[in-house]
Amino acid sequence: MEHTARLELDGQSHDLPVVEGTEHELAIDISKLRSETGYITLDDGYGNTGSCKSAITFIDGDKGILRYRGIPIEEIAGRSSFMETAWLIIFGKLPTVEDRERFRQLLTDNSMMHQSMRKHFDGFPPNAPPMAILSAMINTLSMHEPPLDMEDESQLEEAAARLLSKVRTIAAAAYKSSVGEPMVYPRYDYKYAQNFLHMMFSVPYREYEPKAEVVKALNLFLVLHADHEQNCSTSTVRMVASSKANMYASCAAGVCALWGPLHGGANVAVVEMLQEIKESGMNVSEYVAKVKDKEAKQKLMGFGHRVYRNFDPRSKILKKAADDMLEAMHIDDPLLDIARELEEAALSDDYFIERKLYPNVDFYSGVILRAMGLPLNMFTVMFAIGRMPGWIANWKEVHDDPKGRIYRPRQVYVGNPQTEWKPREER
Repeated sequence: MEHTARLELDGQSHDLPVVEGTEHELAIDISKLRSETGYITLDDGYGNTGSCKSAITFIDGDKGILRYRGIPIEEIAGRSSFMETAWLIIFGKLPTVEDRERFRQLLTDNSMMHQSMRKHFDGFPPNAPPMAILSAMINTLSMHEPPLDMEDESQLEEAAARLLSKVRTIAAAAYKSSVGEPMVYPRYDYKYAQNFLHMMFSVPYREYEPKAEVVKALNLFLVLHADHEQNCSTSTVRMVASSKANMYASCAAGVCALWGPLHGGANVAVVEMLQEIKESGMNVSEYVAKVKDKEAKQKLMGFGHRVYRNFDPRSKILKKAADDMLEAMHIDDPLLDIARELEEAALSDDYFIERKLYPNVDFYSGVILRAMGLPLNMFTVMFAIGRMPGWIANWKEVHDDPKGRIYRPRQVYVGNPQTEWKPREER
């Protein structure tokens, strides 16, 4: 029997269909509300609005659950590479041995940028934000790549491989350009994460050889950021894709949305908080006391999450990688020491435990990226590289929908009523 929700408006009753997802999420379908009643709904910030049906990622924030294509993130993180995770997210199933080898080869073959693209970097000012460069260069990619038929799955796979492979090359080139060093060519014998680190940190007179723990931590970082349901940037990608914009333009728009400090800047805020603690001369217990004092209005960055009302499942996984990496690298960094003290203090303090303010993925990712030697302005770029599979998958979902329409939210107008225009001499 079909479930409905009854709405009473102006003395009339309207039955609205109730939609149930595969994980028993319930939603009231209001797609015909305006045509049948003349009313719209108001949901500022879309906090209670399901903007689409999607088969990519499931989150249960109350239970601390995250699944890609139905597979728990814990299983994926323990067994899968970023490349394999990307294929799963984009194409909806685990790749076969043949799929893996083909996709790996496509990523390798497409890791180089067109030589003429390198000239574009000379046009950016030396202090240009890497996120601005990344967005611009992703759009530029569409002009330098041979066109592909996105209705053909094999060509769509090649398009996805091009973007996934080249985004790390562009990101590394943006960094090199910002510090005045020559761009480094990718190596064909390196895997995805290792190749990125090579392009970031190698110089002509010395090649960078990352420790296995660093490569593992970066691979996990990318896997854990690969998708996260309908967040700001992913919703932006879908919005742009609904206009039939190409994959490059849609994902470039996602980069711009992620650039905002309220979205992609959370791990940056963690390191800035650690710097503030160090520069203030406070010890960690004093800082924690200020956080607990409502009058002080001191924020604790990297703890708690808007979606997860329990422990962020990604943070548990990344914590282990962070611990292993820091132990292997023997780094002497006072900020990382402060981070460990802060983590220990928060996890043992009843104030934070009762409020479920546990360290989230941004806390540990900030620690990991700093330990790798990445500057703060590259942190959000790393987020964008990791999130690219989810953006591509959401673009594909919109593109493949035969009933898809351009997204067109409504509004409640609160401006002036009809107003008479006045001639200039009367103003």
